[in-house]
Amino acid sequence: MCMKMAKGDEAMVVPQAVFDALKSIGLNLYERKLWVALLGRGTATAGELSSLAKVPHSRTYDVLESLAEKGFVLIQTTKPIKYVAIAPSEALERAKKKIKEDADIAINRLTSMQSSPAMKELERIFKHGVTMVEPGELTGSLKGRNAMHNQLETIFKGAKSHVSILTSAEGLSEIHNRHADVLKKLASKGVKIRIAAPVNKENSAMVEALKSFADVKKISESKSVGRFVLVDGTHLIIALTNEKDVHPTQDLALWTQSDHVAGSTIGPMFEAMWAKLPPA
Repeated sequence: MCMKMAKGDEAMVVPQAVFDALKSIGLNLYERKLWVALLGRGTATAGELSSLAKVPHSRTYDVLESLAEKGFVLIQTTKPIKYVAIAPSEALERAKKKIKEDADIAINRLTSMQSSPAMKELERIFKHGVTMVEPGELTGSLKGRNAMHNQLETIFKGAKSHVSILTSAEGLSEIHNRHADVLKKLASKGVKIRIAAPVNKENSAMVEALKSFADVKKISESKSVGRFVLVDGTHLIIALTNEKDVHPTQDLALWTQSDHVAGSTIGPMFEAMWAKLPPA
Protein backbone atom coordinates (compact mmCIF):
# COMPACT_ATOMS: atom_id res chain seq x y z
CA MET A 1 0.00 0.00 0.00
CA CYS A 2 1.42 3.41 -0.97
CA MET A 3 0.69 6.66 0.81
CA LYS A 4 2.15 10.13 0.37
CA MET A 5 3.27 11.26 3.76
CA ALA A 6 3.85 14.72 5.17
CA LYS A 7 7.28 15.53 3.88
CA GLY A 8 7.62 16.12 0.16
CA ASP A 9 5.95 13.97 -2.45
CA GLU A 10 7.84 10.78 -1.66
CA ALA A 11 5.55 7.81 -1.26
CA MET A 12 6.04 5.41 1.62
CA VAL A 13 5.34 1.74 1.01
CA VAL A 14 3.73 0.04 3.98
CA PRO A 15 4.23 -3.76 3.97
CA GLN A 16 1.11 -5.91 3.89
CA ALA A 17 2.43 -7.67 7.00
CA VAL A 18 1.88 -4.45 8.95
CA PHE A 19 -1.78 -4.32 7.95
CA ASP A 20 -2.16 -8.02 8.73
CA ALA A 21 -0.74 -7.43 12.21
CA LEU A 22 -3.15 -4.55 12.81
CA LYS A 23 -6.03 -6.73 11.63
CA SER A 24 -5.02 -9.39 14.15
CA ILE A 25 -5.52 -6.92 17.02
CA GLY A 26 -9.01 -6.03 15.89
CA LEU A 27 -8.65 -2.94 13.70
CA ASN A 28 -10.94 -2.98 10.69
CA LEU A 29 -9.79 -2.02 7.18
CA TYR A 30 -10.62 1.69 7.43
CA GLU A 31 -9.09 1.93 10.92
CA ARG A 32 -5.89 0.33 9.69
CA LYS A 33 -5.60 2.61 6.68
CA LEU A 34 -6.35 5.83 8.56
CA TRP A 35 -4.07 5.08 11.51
CA VAL A 36 -1.10 4.21 9.30
CA ALA A 37 -1.74 7.36 7.26
CA LEU A 38 -1.83 9.46 10.43
CA LEU A 39 1.36 7.87 11.74
CA GLY A 40 3.09 9.02 8.57
CA ARG A 41 1.79 12.58 8.92
CA GLY A 42 1.95 13.13 12.66
CA THR A 43 -1.07 15.43 12.53
CA ALA A 44 -3.73 15.89 9.87
CA THR A 45 -7.35 16.78 9.17
CA ALA A 46 -10.00 14.23 8.32
CA GLY A 47 -9.99 15.39 4.71
CA GLU A 48 -6.24 14.95 4.37
CA LEU A 49 -6.36 11.49 5.89
CA SER A 50 -9.30 10.51 3.69
CA SER A 51 -7.27 11.36 0.59
CA LEU A 52 -4.10 9.67 1.82
CA ALA A 53 -5.75 6.47 2.99
CA LYS A 54 -8.35 6.31 0.22
CA VAL A 55 -11.15 6.02 2.76
CA PRO A 56 -14.56 7.54 1.88
CA HIS A 57 -14.82 11.01 3.40
CA SER A 58 -18.27 10.17 4.78
CA ARG A 59 -16.75 7.41 6.90
CA THR A 60 -13.52 9.11 7.97
CA TYR A 61 -14.91 11.05 10.96
CA ASP A 62 -16.62 8.11 12.66
CA VAL A 63 -13.64 5.82 12.04
CA LEU A 64 -11.23 8.37 13.55
CA GLU A 65 -13.62 8.76 16.49
CA SER A 66 -13.47 4.98 16.96
CA LEU A 67 -9.65 5.07 16.89
CA ALA A 68 -9.67 7.83 19.50
CA GLU A 69 -11.95 5.79 21.78
CA LYS A 70 -9.61 2.81 21.46
CA GLY A 71 -6.57 4.93 22.37
CA PHE A 72 -4.85 5.12 18.97
CA VAL A 73 -5.52 8.78 18.15
CA LEU A 74 -5.79 12.17 19.88
CA ILE A 75 -8.33 14.74 18.72
CA GLN A 76 -7.45 18.45 18.62
CA THR A 77 -10.51 20.67 19.04
CA THR A 78 -9.37 23.17 16.44
CA LYS A 79 -11.12 24.48 13.34
CA PRO A 80 -10.93 22.36 11.31
CA ILE A 81 -10.56 19.47 13.75
CA LYS A 82 -7.14 17.84 13.58
CA TYR A 83 -6.01 14.39 14.60
CA VAL A 84 -2.68 13.67 16.29
CA ALA A 85 -0.74 10.43 16.01
CA ILE A 86 0.28 8.56 19.14
CA ALA A 87 3.50 6.53 19.17
CA PRO A 88 2.60 2.91 18.31
CA SER A 89 3.99 1.49 21.56
CA GLU A 90 2.00 3.99 23.63
CA ALA A 91 -1.12 3.44 21.50
CA LEU A 92 -1.01 -0.30 22.15
CA GLU A 93 -0.62 0.27 25.89
CA ARG A 94 -3.64 2.59 25.87
CA ALA A 95 -5.62 0.08 23.82
CA LYS A 96 -4.76 -2.72 26.26
CA LYS A 97 -5.87 -0.57 29.18
CA LYS A 98 -9.15 0.31 27.45
CA ILE A 99 -9.88 -3.32 26.60
CA LYS A 100 -9.21 -4.36 30.20
CA GLU A 101 -11.45 -1.60 31.56
CA ASP A 102 -14.26 -2.58 29.18
CA ALA A 103 -13.82 -6.26 30.08
CA ASP A 104 -13.94 -5.50 33.82
CA ILE A 105 -17.14 -3.50 33.36
CA ALA A 106 -18.72 -6.29 31.30
CA ILE A 107 -17.69 -8.96 33.83
CA ASN A 108 -19.12 -6.93 36.72
CA ARG A 109 -22.41 -6.55 34.86
CA LEU A 110 -22.56 -10.26 34.08
CA THR A 111 -21.71 -11.18 37.69
CA SER A 112 -24.38 -8.82 38.98
CA MET A 113 -26.97 -10.29 36.63
CA GLN A 114 -26.19 -13.85 37.74
CA SER A 115 -27.71 -13.14 41.15
CA SER A 116 -30.55 -10.94 39.92
CA PRO A 117 -34.29 -11.72 39.73
CA ALA A 118 -34.00 -11.43 35.94
CA MET A 119 -31.65 -14.43 35.87
CA LYS A 120 -34.09 -16.53 37.89
CA GLU A 121 -36.82 -15.65 35.43
CA LEU A 122 -34.61 -16.52 32.46
CA GLU A 123 -33.74 -19.90 34.03
CA ARG A 124 -37.45 -20.57 34.59
CA ILE A 125 -38.21 -19.77 30.94
CA PHE A 126 -35.34 -22.00 29.77
CA LYS A 127 -36.39 -24.99 31.90
CA HIS A 128 -39.96 -24.66 30.68
CA GLY A 129 -38.76 -24.50 27.08
CA VAL A 130 -36.51 -27.56 27.41
CA THR A 131 -39.38 -29.71 28.70
CA MET A 132 -41.30 -28.90 25.51
CA VAL A 133 -38.46 -29.84 23.14
CA GLU A 134 -38.15 -33.29 21.61
CA PRO A 135 -34.78 -34.94 22.48
CA GLY A 136 -33.79 -35.03 18.83
CA GLU A 137 -34.14 -31.25 18.65
CA LEU A 138 -31.53 -30.69 21.38
CA THR A 139 -28.71 -30.76 18.87
CA GLY A 140 -26.32 -28.11 17.63
CA SER A 141 -23.16 -27.62 15.61
CA LEU A 142 -20.05 -26.19 17.26
CA LYS A 143 -17.67 -24.28 15.00
CA GLY A 144 -14.20 -23.57 16.34
CA ARG A 145 -12.17 -25.26 19.04
CA ASN A 146 -13.12 -22.61 21.58
CA ALA A 147 -16.85 -23.21 21.07
CA MET A 148 -16.26 -26.93 21.50
CA HIS A 149 -14.43 -26.46 24.79
CA ASN A 150 -17.05 -24.03 26.09
CA GLN A 151 -19.76 -26.62 25.50
CA LEU A 152 -17.57 -29.33 27.02
CA GLU A 153 -17.18 -27.29 30.19
CA THR A 154 -20.94 -26.83 30.39
CA ILE A 155 -21.78 -30.52 30.11
CA PHE A 156 -18.86 -31.53 32.37
CA LYS A 157 -20.23 -29.32 35.14
CA GLY A 158 -23.56 -31.12 34.94
CA ALA A 159 -22.12 -34.66 35.01
CA LYS A 160 -23.64 -36.97 37.64
CA SER A 161 -22.24 -40.46 37.04
CA HIS A 162 -19.61 -40.79 34.31
CA VAL A 163 -17.55 -38.99 31.68
CA SER A 164 -16.00 -40.97 28.82
CA ILE A 165 -13.47 -39.30 26.51
CA LEU A 166 -11.86 -40.53 23.30
CA THR A 167 -9.39 -38.02 21.92
CA SER A 168 -6.11 -37.42 20.11
CA ALA A 169 -2.71 -36.66 21.63
CA GLU A 170 -3.28 -32.95 21.07
CA GLY A 171 -6.82 -33.25 22.36
CA LEU A 172 -5.56 -34.89 25.54
CA SER A 173 -3.30 -31.90 26.17
CA GLU A 174 -6.26 -29.56 25.68
CA ILE A 175 -8.42 -31.61 28.04
CA HIS A 176 -5.67 -31.37 30.66
CA ASN A 177 -5.04 -27.66 30.19
CA ARG A 178 -8.66 -26.53 29.99
CA HIS A 179 -10.72 -29.03 31.98
CA ALA A 180 -8.51 -30.82 34.52
CA ASP A 181 -9.80 -28.77 37.46
CA VAL A 182 -13.46 -29.42 36.61
CA LEU A 183 -12.85 -33.13 36.00
CA LYS A 184 -10.89 -33.48 39.22
CA LYS A 185 -13.74 -31.89 41.15
CA LEU A 186 -16.20 -34.28 39.49
CA ALA A 187 -14.03 -37.26 40.43
CA SER A 188 -14.00 -36.12 44.06
CA LYS A 189 -17.81 -36.28 43.97
CA GLY A 190 -17.77 -39.85 42.68
CA VAL A 191 -18.13 -39.23 38.96
CA LYS A 192 -16.20 -41.86 36.98
CA ILE A 193 -13.74 -40.27 34.54
CA ARG A 194 -12.30 -42.38 31.70
CA ILE A 195 -9.97 -41.13 28.97
CA ALA A 196 -8.64 -43.02 25.94
CA ALA A 197 -5.93 -41.28 23.93
CA PRO A 198 -2.50 -41.70 22.33
CA VAL A 199 0.34 -41.22 24.82
CA ASN A 200 3.69 -39.77 23.74
CA LYS A 201 6.67 -37.91 25.18
CA GLU A 202 4.94 -34.56 24.76
CA ASN A 203 1.87 -35.43 26.84
CA SER A 204 3.23 -38.10 29.21
CA ALA A 205 3.46 -35.67 32.15
CA MET A 206 -0.14 -34.59 31.55
CA VAL A 207 -1.23 -38.22 31.46
CA GLU A 208 0.32 -38.80 34.88
CA ALA A 209 -1.49 -35.74 36.23
CA LEU A 210 -4.81 -36.94 34.80
CA LYS A 211 -4.28 -40.43 36.23
CA SER A 212 -4.45 -38.96 39.73
CA PHE A 213 -8.24 -38.74 39.34
CA ALA A 214 -9.11 -40.50 36.06
CA ASP A 215 -8.68 -43.90 34.42
CA VAL A 216 -6.48 -43.35 31.37
CA LYS A 217 -5.92 -45.96 28.67
CA LYS A 218 -3.55 -45.83 25.74
CA ILE A 219 -4.74 -45.98 22.15
CA SER A 220 -2.52 -46.24 19.10
CA GLU A 221 -2.30 -43.04 17.06
CA SER A 222 -2.84 -45.08 13.89
CA LYS A 223 -5.93 -46.78 15.31
CA SER A 224 -7.57 -43.65 16.66
CA VAL A 225 -11.19 -43.53 15.51
CA GLY A 226 -11.80 -39.84 16.17
CA ARG A 227 -12.69 -37.53 19.03
CA PHE A 228 -15.80 -37.61 21.15
CA VAL A 229 -16.99 -37.06 24.71
CA LEU A 230 -19.87 -38.85 26.42
CA VAL A 231 -21.46 -37.60 29.63
CA ASP A 232 -23.95 -39.69 31.63
CA GLY A 233 -25.06 -41.56 28.51
CA THR A 234 -27.06 -38.48 27.55
CA HIS A 235 -24.73 -35.81 26.18
CA LEU A 236 -22.42 -36.40 23.23
CA ILE A 237 -19.94 -34.07 21.54
CA ILE A 238 -18.30 -35.62 18.49
CA ALA A 239 -15.74 -33.99 16.23
CA LEU A 240 -16.60 -33.93 12.53
CA THR A 241 -13.19 -32.80 11.28
CA ASN A 242 -9.61 -34.01 11.57
CA GLU A 243 -7.84 -31.47 13.77
CA LYS A 244 -4.64 -31.96 11.78
CA ASP A 245 -6.32 -30.78 8.59
CA VAL A 246 -8.06 -27.62 9.81
CA HIS A 247 -7.27 -24.42 11.69
CA PRO A 248 -8.64 -24.42 15.27
CA THR A 249 -11.19 -21.78 14.27
CA GLN A 250 -12.52 -24.14 11.58
CA ASP A 251 -12.71 -27.26 13.74
CA LEU A 252 -16.27 -28.57 13.67
CA ALA A 253 -18.19 -30.72 16.12
CA LEU A 254 -21.74 -31.86 16.80
CA TRP A 255 -23.40 -31.71 20.22
CA THR A 256 -26.52 -33.67 21.01
CA GLN A 257 -28.51 -34.44 24.13
CA SER A 258 -29.93 -37.80 23.18
CA ASP A 259 -30.16 -40.98 25.25
CA HIS A 260 -30.42 -42.99 22.04
CA VAL A 261 -27.33 -41.60 20.30
CA ALA A 262 -25.15 -41.10 23.38
CA GLY A 263 -26.30 -43.99 25.53
CA SER A 264 -27.42 -46.67 23.08
CA THR A 265 -25.16 -46.07 20.08
CA ILE A 266 -21.85 -44.37 20.90
CA GLY A 267 -21.78 -45.58 24.52
CA PRO A 268 -21.57 -49.32 23.71
CA MET A 269 -18.94 -48.59 21.06
CA PHE A 270 -16.79 -46.85 23.67
CA GLU A 271 -17.27 -49.71 26.16
CA ALA A 272 -16.19 -52.32 23.60
CA MET A 273 -13.10 -50.33 22.69
CA TRP A 274 -12.25 -49.53 26.33
CA ALA A 275 -12.25 -53.20 27.31
CA LYS A 276 -9.47 -53.94 24.80
CA LEU A 277 -7.15 -51.02 25.58
CA PRO A 278 -4.04 -51.26 27.81
CA PRO A 279 -3.60 -48.83 30.70
CA ALA A 280 -1.49 -45.74 30.04
